[in-house]
Amino acid sequence: MRILLIGKTGQLGSALIKDTLALEHNVFAPSKKELDISDENTFLKSMKLYNPDVVINTAAFHNVPLCENESVKAFQINCLSVKKMAEITNDFNRIFVTFSTDYVFGGEKKEPYEELDRPNPLQIYGLSKLAGEFAALSYEKSIIIRTCGLYGNIGARSKGGNFVDNRIEESKNNKYIEISNDQTISPTYAGDLSKAVLKLIAHPLKEYGIYHLINEGYCTWYELTREIFERMNIDVELRPVDHKGKTGNMRRPLFSALRNNKARNLGIVLPHWKEGLNVYLKNKYIINNE
Repeated sequence: MRILLIGKTGQLGSALIKDTLALEHNVFAPSKKELDISDENTFLKSMKLYNPDVVINTAAFHNVPLCENESVKAFQINCLSVKKMAEITNDFNRIFVTFSTDYVFGGEKKEPYEELDRPNPLQIYGLSKLAGEFAALSYEKSIIIRTCGLYGNIGARSKGGNFVDNRIEESKNNKYIEISNDQTISPTYAGDLSKAVLKLIAHPLKEYGIYHLINEGYCTWYELTREIFERMNIDVELRPVDHKGKTGNMRRPLFSALRNNKARNLGIVLPHWKEGLNVYLKNKYIINNE
């Protein structure tokens, strides 16, 4: 399979490069300078140059608070650029894969959201990603993968690293740490997500559209941090706090865990989030430090 990968330096993009090569796919991953998704001409040139079977777009503007202040940029990257890539990919009769978020939901359901549940984003980030979903769905061979609580070996630069690494680093200089206990999410390891994505696109799909791919189960950020510290033998006091889903005036969904129904019907299921976390910590911290 010939794969054009956009966003090779991110948490998911770097995992996809590793896994595509392991599966002996031909992966083409131009730099942002070579392929700027805000410039449709560079994308068109890449389609002609690489002639991929599948385009996988992992690029996004996902700094949630910053999206509130830079809404034009958020919609440009998360919606308009996605639309043009989906359109051009459709013109080539190829499969287009892009990623969305649990933040398209408002959290009212109080149980994991399914693919057909009604979205209700609470902030600009969620609005821009939902708009991107609709834009991509306008074209037949588009796959939108919603995920949640992503962390990977390469930290999200726009967020100052990933949640797991940041909590471990924070523990080195503090006697106690306050962690949000008001948001329930599905923490997802990029290594597990990458493998599931490649299984999905290799499957002879009868239906494109929206899929939820997350590590099984759910927890709060506080519960995730507690699990991290227990596995790493970190003796720092954790104090749960209730921000009521707010960062300043910006609202976050209080319950945004996702349920994988459609991919499960194809036999594609990610491990439980505790298992994914264990693999991540072993690979990055324990094995490397032995």
